[in-house]
Amino acid sequence: MRFMGFCPRTIAYATCLLLLAAGKSTAAAPAPLDLPPGVDEIVFAVRQPGKDGHWYANFGYWSFNPQGKLYGDGGRLCRLNLRTGEPAVLVDDPRGGVRDPRVHYDGRKVLFSYRRDGGEHYHLYEINTDDTGLKQLTDGPFDDFEPAYLPDGDLVFCSSRCRRWVPCWSTQVAILYRCRADGSEIRPLSSNIEQENTPAVLPDGRLLYTRWEYVDRSQVDYHHLWTINPDGTGQMIYYGNQNRGTVMIDAVPVPDTGTVVCSFSPGHGRREHAGAITLVDPKAGPDQQGKARRITKEADYHDPFPLSQDLFVVARGPSILLLGRKGEERTVYTLPEADIRAGLEVHEPRPIVARRREPLIPARVEAAEPTGRLVLADVHYGRNMPGVKRGEVKKLLVLESLPEPVNFNMPGHPVFEVSWMEPVSLGGTFALARVLGTVPVEPDGSANFEVPALRSLFFVALDENDLAVKRMQSFVTVQPGETTSCAGCHEPRTATPPPAGALAALERPPSRIEPFDPAIPDVLDFPRDVQPILDRHCVECHNPDKREGRVDLCGDRTPLYSRSYWTIVRRRLVVDGRNLAGNRAPRTIGASASRLMDYLAPIRKGVRPLESRGSDPFSSVKSHYDVKLTPRERMTVILWIETGAVYAGTYAAYHSGAAPANLPKAEMERRCGTCHAGPPAKAAWEGYDARFWTKKGPRLDLGEAGPATSLCNLTRPEKSLLLTAPLSRAAGGLGICRPKDATKPATSPFRDTADPLYAKLLSAIRDAQAKLDKITRFDMPDFCPNEHYVRELKRFGVLPPNVEPGQPVDPYAADQAYWRLFWHRPGER
Repeated sequence: MRFMGFCPRTIAYATCLLLLAAGKSTAAAPAPLDLPPGVDEIVFAVRQPGKDGHWYANFGYWSFNPQGKLYGDGGRLCRLNLRTGEPAVLVDDPRGGVRDPRVHYDGRKVLFSYRRDGGEHYHLYEINTDDTGLKQLTDGPFDDFEPAYLPDGDLVFCSSRCRRWVPCWSTQVAILYRCRADGSEIRPLSSNIEQENTPAVLPDGRLLYTRWEYVDRSQVDYHHLWTINPDGTGQMIYYGNQNRGTVMIDAVPVPDTGTVVCSFSPGHGRREHAGAITLVDPKAGPDQQGKARRITKEADYHDPFPLSQDLFVVARGPSILLLGRKGEERTVYTLPEADIRAGLEVHEPRPIVARRREPLIPARVEAAEPTGRLVLADVHYGRNMPGVKRGEVKKLLVLESLPEPVNFNMPGHPVFEVSWMEPVSLGGTFALARVLGTVPVEPDGSANFEVPALRSLFFVALDENDLAVKRMQSFVTVQPGETTSCAGCHEPRTATPPPAGALAALERPPSRIEPFDPAIPDVLDFPRDVQPILDRHCVECHNPDKREGRVDLCGDRTPLYSRSYWTIVRRRLVVDGRNLAGNRAPRTIGASASRLMDYLAPIRKGVRPLESRGSDPFSSVKSHYDVKLTPRERMTVILWIETGAVYAGTYAAYHSGAAPANLPKAEMERRCGTCHAGPPAKAAWEGYDARFWTKKGPRLDLGEAGPATSLCNLTRPEKSLLLTAPLSRAAGGLGICRPKDATKPATSPFRDTADPLYAKLLSAIRDAQAKLDKITRFDMPDFCPNEHYVRELKRFGVLPPNVEPGQPVDPYAADQAYWRLFWHRPGER
């Protein structure tokens, strides 16, 4: 018996046996659930469940509260004899945590994750099944968990060594890593900016795991089953990526059936992977929902593992059960009442049996290579490609999804209450994207090009005018030296591509990515890069005083964004992923679908060929009031839209620079509520949810739906639309507000600036202006990021140790240095 607490060995031994005996199973096994020969014992973990409701949030701490841990104390690694019900303890640590046991191929060792005796981080450990030989394998200020043995003797596991945070929550990310059997030579298998979980080895030697991702699509709908080779090459969907919803997790193969058993955790997933135990048959392809058969009616089981083709061991709260293929079940162990009262649960039951090693897949990684290679057979072939003509796509825009050094969702915060992506975007993308450049597409639709290794890349198919034809809303990673390919654009996984001759792109060396004008930043920022273009071409007519078409495109700051950004997004002048579904129809997302391009540079499908336009291909195309953008300006706007139409080009903007005005809501409701009431029967300015698709958002629109604070101008308070719209023209206002009741005189609510409510509103807006001038925003001089951003970048070694919160930091330079941490640069330390 091995005990890692503070009691003497003899006392610990007696105590653990008494506790386990109290939970010993007494029921006799009915015949339908007889154990298969050779399956006598299981190993399992006892621990506290995660303190956050999400399936992935059971390690680390909340970004806004480093003392707020996502785990609780108390953990044991235990054995249970399924035939006698006799329990035993391998590791007991009242101040630690034990999780994720996996049995070695020889059935004599257990690999598990252990947070030892009050420590903060989980690391990989190994122990013999007879409770001898405990040894630590990994170390460091990171969490390593959910490991598995690989057939070549190495280990695969999930780890927070990736140094990134969930783009839509306040917890850390873990992705796939591998290492030697002794914990050395740790390296990433993935570049995902989101979670990856529960790797397991398939009978053919590939790894099966859960991958969560959302590239310009819903953050709550795509967390399904993927495969990857043990060296990180060959990423491929296994099941579910075209079907929204359900977290598919804890998947393991069922012997000799070609199926896997896993937990289908409903919706966006439940705590600790709780879901319905489900059998998945992938032979009909990854999109056949009918090939997933639910075994359990309830969705509160987790950690299934097959004991045979028809019998599974599963966990359910404090109990371990045997589960038949038809849903019959029997409880074989339940924790003692004292453990249950302490909040402990059982997890990851695994049989202690020897098993065959899976076949080895030869490694294809060449660590000395900085790049990999991608081959596209035919960009015109694929799902949802109606109307795309052969030869229409001329190049691929190569983009990179960028990880986040910190993120927040802080309930109760006056601004960041619900919209997790603010203020990087207004209800749109959750992550920034880097522009790498373009690669050519041959007339037959093929492409052959090099890309940097270990980066999360996605592509936009562009036409001759650099406008989006089709967009990838997922990502791909290549390992160093890897060559991989795809048949087409969102091609079906169960269909054979049409026969074709030799690919034109393979008759030449791989293309290198051609960068854009170096004067265009690779990560776009609205105030820095787009607003100057609007200032030069638009603001003369679209400003707080003129507002042609009721449009204001000035760059004056509001409490969170700018007047122009509010206008562009709320009037849907740009079309981005908007947190919805993926695989959109051609030309329905990006610059080609954005009305802003119609006004600035209306090069659309069906226009004359380029050669008919002379040396300047845009000179003969009439724009809104003959606006003429330079090629650089036009490309800047296009790339800004294709990278998510973000407001802030830095993650330092999170949880900073917000200065909401403290408006007199009760008086506004009495004075203006008749016309500007919002659902339910409250004043429309209640709340601050800025997403246009919300059902509860405010509706004080004045032609630009949004919360009332969006109508406050913190650069020139007197120009706030909240003041000028109801102010009479005679007093210098816009006079937009008029009574809806035709029997009343058509007078403005504010006859002049002496109106008491006008004065109160102006005072509140000026107070907000003073606050913003003091706290600054990412695009203002002497900007100081929030303390959590500074803490994490110091922890990652990006900012010097002497940088303290409240000191100015160049946010753009800090982010760039952070992203460079993950570049694969052979020969550099």
